[in-house]
Amino acid sequence: MKKAAALLLLLLLPSLPAQANDATEPPGFAAGNSAAPAEGVFGQAQELVLRALSFIGVRYKWGGHSPDTGFDCSGLIRYVYQQVTGQVLPGNAREISEVGISVDRSDLRPGDLVFFNTLRRPFSHVGIYLGEARFVHAPSRGGRVEIVDMTDRYWQKRFNGARRLAI
Repeated sequence: MKKAAALLLLLLLPSLPAQANDATEPPGFAAGNSAAPAEGVFGQAQELVLRALSFIGVRYKWGGHSPDTGFDCSGLIRYVYQQVTGQVLPGNAREISEVGISVDRSDLRPGDLVFFNTLRRPFSHVGIYLGEARFVHAPSRGGRVEIVDMTDRYWQKRFNGARRLAI
């Protein structure tokens, strides 16, 4: 049921833009860069979202980094990015928050990483932005990978920023 809801959400997501905006792209995103044409970049962003959504319902496990054992928030992000892009990201949410370029909340696109202060320290939680103010994440002990709304008061108060990684 949750996977069906996730796929329905994906169908409702706004379509990804057809061209990159050079002013807001990290290195490797420029429209003229033959190593990463715009269609491939946005295709990979969509693949990141789809791959993350495929793990909805996987249980939370502190330090977890695979669908077999469970995920913590950074384990989910690291697993998805490595599977889709081949990139190996740093080990925890704070370290991941130093990769890529900063993105304003109003400029978020599917595939961007969103960071929150959930442990009384900045950048202690991370998720993958889906669009329409929603993101997918591995929540906490007893939880399962899920989609949540960033406009919920809990998440609004704890938002620390967002990053866009070169993919």
